[in-house]
Amino acid sequence: MNGMSSLKDLKLAIVCPCFNEEELLASSVYSLYEFLDILIEKKMCSDGSFIVLVDDGSEDSTWDKIKLAAAKHPTKIRGIKLAFNSGHQNAIMAGMTYVAGYCDAVVTMDIDLQDDLNAIPVMLEKHASGAEIILGVKLSRTGDSIFKKATARIYYKLMQYMGVDLIPNHADFRLLSRQALNNLMQYQEKALFLRGLQPLIHKNIATVHYHISNRMTGVSKYTFSKMLSLAADGITSFSIRPLRMIFYMGAGVFVISSMLAIFSIISYLQGNVLPGWASITVPIYVLGGIVMLSIGVLGEYIARIFTEVKNRPRFIIDKLTDLDTP
Repeated sequence: MNGMSSLKDLKLAIVCPCFNEEELLASSVYSLYEFLDILIEKKMCSDGSFIVLVDDGSEDSTWDKIKLAAAKHPTKIRGIKLAFNSGHQNAIMAGMTYVAGYCDAVVTMDIDLQDDLNAIPVMLEKHASGAEIILGVKLSRTGDSIFKKATARIYYKLMQYMGVDLIPNHADFRLLSRQALNNLMQYQEKALFLRGLQPLIHKNIATVHYHISNRMTGVSKYTFSKMLSLAADGITSFSIRPLRMIFYMGAGVFVISSMLAIFSIISYLQGNVLPGWASITVPIYVLGGIVMLSIGVLGEYIARIFTEVKNRPRFIIDKLTDLDTP
């Protein structure tokens, strides 16, 4: 991109994953469509820009509503139906894979539109100034529950402690240039953690700060268990620190055990050995807990290896609203 004037020729794709969102889909799509029209009128993207809605195996009427929207606006709205629920990250990846090669930039965001649409023009301006990846960073979480705010803080601190390179309060609201998107397509791991991949696909990264809004209707489908699963994917995909922690823990236990063994031998030789259950049961409990924890951590990494070596597809597309390419 060379300067702001070239934005009018930029073909923009907006990718939104959807899972059981029948309650808000119609209003969200209408807002997205109107906003895209405004961007086109202001010459911030070309008339060929479009929206892609990815149905991640919904069990309600989400796909029917996507089909209706695509039939009403066939040149601006396209739908992808995945054969089964593949997960939030894979749904985003399915949309980006669909548009790769057919757009100059892609914006990914959740369909609940809690992310501020007005941040997109700022992203486009920063892209026009040379940034290849622009990340949306939340200034506040007024639209989130107290529980979600607390778990989000713990999540980012945990990821940083584990050595995963993340920007706090950035989720999946971002803009990728054509170059960054093409680079991303080369990464084939099955346990996707897009937030961790960003520093690997391009070094020219900018940020845009915004305030999150309240959800229009319904509840978030991103449950606590899904957050834990995403955190596990991020840690095991980008950090070996848990394995090193096991090593350090084992080394520490070995040193302590050796010292206790020496102390026991000396006490035996001095005749000061007193029978007692504590000296037997406490080490068993401590060592048993450490062993079980270590096996659990190793199991997580082995499970990731097991998933990767099978080389199964991340997602399977069941239906498209338009069989033509974007």
